[in-house]
Amino acid sequence: MKAQLPATGAQTTCRAFTLLELLVSLAVLGFIILVVAQMLGPATAITRTGNKHIDTDTQARVILDRMAVDFAQMLKRTDVDYYLKAPTGYKNPNAHGKNIKLQGGAQKGNDQIAFFSQTLGYNDTSSSWQSPISVVAYRLNGNPNSPSYLMLERMGKGLLWNGVSNSTNPNAIYPIVFLPGQIAPVGGGATTGPWAGPWYAAVNNDNSGKSSDPDYQTIGPGVFRLEYYYLRKDGSIKDVPAITWDATQTVSANLNAFSDVEAIVVAIAVIDPATRSMISPATLVNMMSDMADFKNANGNGIGAQKIGDLENNWNLAVQNAASTGTTSDGSPFPPAAASAIRIYNRYFDLRTPAQY
Repeated sequence: MKAQLPATGAQTTCRAFTLLELLVSLAVLGFIILVVAQMLGPATAITRTGNKHIDTDTQARVILDRMAVDFAQMLKRTDVDYYLKAPTGYKNPNAHGKNIKLQGGAQKGNDQIAFFSQTLGYNDTSSSWQSPISVVAYRLNGNPNSPSYLMLERMGKGLLWNGVSNSTNPNAIYPIVFLPGQIAPVGGGATTGPWAGPWYAAVNNDNSGKSSDPDYQTIGPGVFRLEYYYLRKDGSIKDVPAITWDATQTVSANLNAFSDVEAIVVAIAVIDPATRSMISPATLVNMMSDMADFKNANGNGIGAQKIGDLENNWNLAVQNAASTGTTSDGSPFPPAAASAIRIYNRYFDLRTPAQY
């Protein structure tokens, strides 16, 4: 049976979208895109902030773990020298940091510390040997002309063993560890004495060529603030390590191998590398000046000191900048940059050796 074809002249029709329908469809599509974009915007910002915090968390963990190794291996003896925070007038005034931006007082800034430790170290004069004893030092680079300005540096300067033959010129790398060998000569200037040359950078943070020691390595490019203090056995927290201090005795004698210290507490402020690259060092200095020194330090303290006070003060400074876009003196500080700053601290027990 044959199929019937349409009659001659019959027409088939195909209905298309009208202009109005196209416009309505485009409007609905645009609305959907707008809603999705509004949902993704905060999610992207949260993700970006989270990634920044991951960066700072990772960096802080590496730094504090490295410090844990150094402090655990510190030579805690009465016959070795230390360069650390102590009462004003002793040989280590720079341990309280260099003066930074002044706000109604002397704000000393980032702390320094140097000590002997049973950790491996190299020496810039010979990279072919390692020493099991090192002068270890931590500082925030204070030279504005240095690529690592306001970044945390660590020195691990390997020392020769006692009794090893060595020349006796002022620039020699002396093998002496025990007293009277000192990390810095008495008086704090570190400009005289046999150790003034090779160990100058361990206790000085100026713009001289000697401070740019090649044995310093940048371990915290995001760290721009460093303070430390002591948790003493009597439960107090101070920047003077001994419960009683005899001004007629040396730092080592007063320390008595850290007999009064339960732990060293280190606090650092860290900003992620991407954010740091977008703000100037001067802007970071504005934030630094809002982060107070420890109370007893020779600078602008924060009042009655209890555990956590220092870190809380720093967090309040960061939160203020994040909400107002300025530091306390009205200097601009990008809120997004402030939100990227994180504060960390760790207690390093000096009485119980760490387990690794």
